[in-house]
Amino acid sequence: MIAAETDGLTVRFIGADEPAPWDLLLLADPARERVQAYLAQGRCYLAFLETELVGEFVLLHTASPGLSSRGGTWELTNIAVAPRYQGQGWGKKLVQAAIAQARELGAAVIEVGTGNSSLSQLALYQKCGFRIVGVERNFFTHGLYDGEIVENGIRCLDMIRLALTL
Repeated sequence: MIAAETDGLTVRFIGADEPAPWDLLLLADPARERVQAYLAQGRCYLAFLETELVGEFVLLHTASPGLSSRGGTWELTNIAVAPRYQGQGWGKKLVQAAIAQARELGAAVIEVGTGNSSLSQLALYQKCGFRIVGVERNFFTHGLYDGEIVENGIRCLDMIRLALTL
């Protein structure tokens, strides 16, 4: 099922019976068990340029004012661009596609979290309209990941939480 088509990018939802793009999912989050958990509860979307996979994102319903899965808050829990397409603006298009899908799902808010050392990702989310709403101190030091994570010469310790009201 095609979810959206924009700027030559075709985004489609994959069902639980279809294979997940593990190389991309683990590129965004190397904790396989954690990815499996939110993938089982979330909605995974693949983005294609013609027939070639450009990237993926996962939306997870995290809060709702009622019992239905519509409305409330959805989190962008995983997003990755295939290595050969990185640095070409596809990440921004994927974030925009995730925002569009959250709107389609009836979300009031879309959230995302990223490491304090993920400078490019922090800039990207803010360019797409997200605002910093909190910090989960020492999130990356509680044994979820093997060893230290260092990006841009900075040790990744804290989860920076961002949100966009739709």
